[in-house]
Amino acid sequence: MLNQLSLEKFPLTLKLRDGTNVTVRPLGKRDDVKLHKFLMAVPEEERLFIKQSVTDRKIVSTWCLQADFERNLPLLILHGQKIIGEATLHQRLGGWKRHVGLITLLTHPEYRGKDVSKILVTELIEIARHCGLRRLEAEVNGERKIALHTLSHLGFNTLMHLEDYVLDMKGVSHDYVLLGMNLRTDHEFLGVGG
Repeated sequence: MLNQLSLEKFPLTLKLRDGTNVTVRPLGKRDDVKLHKFLMAVPEEERLFIKQSVTDRKIVSTWCLQADFERNLPLLILHGQKIIGEATLHQRLGGWKRHVGLITLLTHPEYRGKDVSKILVTELIEIARHCGLRRLEAEVNGERKIALHTLSHLGFNTLMHLEDYVLDMKGVSHDYVLLGMNLRTDHEFLGVGG
């Protein structure tokens, strides 16, 4: 379960690798237009694991207005008012995988190679620890080489790589890669969520 103290440090002001000033913060109720614009800038094959159609602005608006940070905590990274990256920690509130969080991430094409995803995932790993999660997973398609490199650099290992396993909206097959990471959890948070 999300520890409210985990969110108190936001918004964060940081610099990207190239010196660009950015802000990291959770998704807000008024982010729908910016988030939709960001999602439309990300190539379609990179949005494969979003379970709803992000071309529908009403769906994106609902995500912003009805955010449930206990289940899905989206962190944004902004350059000025422009969203340049998004990563979400998905949690199950019960069941046999309640101790396992899932991370999804997307980066604006113009900001790749500048540590956008690295910053977001690092923050979500810390939050996951405070939530008492013991493991993290990430699902990506095999073409996302930068995402795979970033996740590997942060401590994720490949659990499974299936060739031509998933289909995009045009029916084109892509490799499916499931990565995993064991978390060292602070003792004070053990037992939370499980």
